[in-house]
Amino acid sequence: MDEWNNEQEAREQIKFLFAKYYHDFIEKKDSFKEGMRISYASRVFDEKEMCALADAALDFWLTTGRFSEQFEKEFSTWIGVKYAHLVNSGSSANLIAFMVLTAPELGERQIKRGDEVITVACSFPTTVTPIIQYGAIPVFVDMTIPQYNIDVTKLEDALSEKTKAVMLAHTLGNPFDLATIKAFCDKYNLWLIEDNCDALGTQYTINGKTQYTGTWGDIGTSSFYPPHHITMGEGGCVYTNNPILHRLILSYRDWGRDCICPSGHDNFCNHRFDGQYGELPENYDHKYVYSHFGYNLKVTDMQAAIGCEQLKKFPDFIERRRHNWERLYKKLENFKDKILLPEPATNSQPSWFGFLISIKPESGLNRNDVTYYIENHNIQTRLLFSGNLIKHPCFSQIRGTKAYRVVDNLSVTDYIMNNSFWVGVYPGMSDEMIDYMAKVIIEAIKG
Repeated sequence: MDEWNNEQEAREQIKFLFAKYYHDFIEKKDSFKEGMRISYASRVFDEKEMCALADAALDFWLTTGRFSEQFEKEFSTWIGVKYAHLVNSGSSANLIAFMVLTAPELGERQIKRGDEVITVACSFPTTVTPIIQYGAIPVFVDMTIPQYNIDVTKLEDALSEKTKAVMLAHTLGNPFDLATIKAFCDKYNLWLIEDNCDALGTQYTINGKTQYTGTWGDIGTSSFYPPHHITMGEGGCVYTNNPILHRLILSYRDWGRDCICPSGHDNFCNHRFDGQYGELPENYDHKYVYSHFGYNLKVTDMQAAIGCEQLKKFPDFIERRRHNWERLYKKLENFKDKILLPEPATNSQPSWFGFLISIKPESGLNRNDVTYYIENHNIQTRLLFSGNLIKHPCFSQIRGTKAYRVVDNLSVTDYIMNNSFWVGVYPGMSDEMIDYMAKVIIEAIKG
């Protein structure tokens, strides 16, 4: 190899080798054949992500940096919000989204221990975990099918004088009834957190106005774990249009400090040594003033560099997810006597994360028998996360206590726990993969 004349030339040569490695050893050239493994989800990438990762690695700026700033700017523009902040996972995004609502700066709207947050038990646990760990009370409401989201007719029953927020996930890309829930939150001055981790790219229309999910509430969250709509390996994002929440998100993400200086910058506010905070000495260094009990949940620049390239591919990813979902639906729609197929929410255009199927009890089929058959034919299946979170071991020590509240009963939630499963529609799936998957599912339900 010739010697490099300058740093830029070296970078380009290294990235060229990364691209060559991708094309020579990673890029798949074999077409799908029946019996090959079909995952429920997978990362979809090419040499551009690998080259971006190499570029960030050569910077050796191991924390949040230029690629993180680029992603936050481009992501906020794309999704349509003023502020977007990267974190290290979708679970961390949910933690931050909830914890900022406990800040004393919010006055009467501050969530305090013992206050209530309306949610569902059929969820991924980290939508609920921050509520319980803080000492607030999750109020569990039942679901509806075949949309697999919260039963909005139970919202008024869930309300109490302690209610401060609604925190819900859009299920596998299918949005909950945002029109009703937003009106409910506006009526009672409640915070709305949209866990958008499984629905990035979904659109929803209220009164003729169409926006992406995650932007209708006060705070939206996303996950960039490999199975999700775009990936950084690990990673997440918290976004808002509220300038006060924006400032709080930065504080809770960055150790709880009062200072908003970007990583690697000092005296960004030009008031580093001229303030009085709490009972600290006058003119105490602002970089070490902590106004909240926060965390370090920043993403690395290597992850963000991958995300910048993923974001460019995202519109195509969304279209492919919709194509795969619709193709699978058409293959299965003649078997509605045995299975319940999903339906998109009214006024929505989902960016599907998966395809939900429920076994009808009257069919005589058993969900486990069906999923065993599908898995034994090399197709991954997944349940709808916790099914009913209250029944899990993590609730053993608080089950039946006042640490949570259940509205009415969770009969539909239990139905989902016992009868539902889902398969993938990720953009790396070909028509041949979808068709084979449909064939195996039909075999499984025919018995």
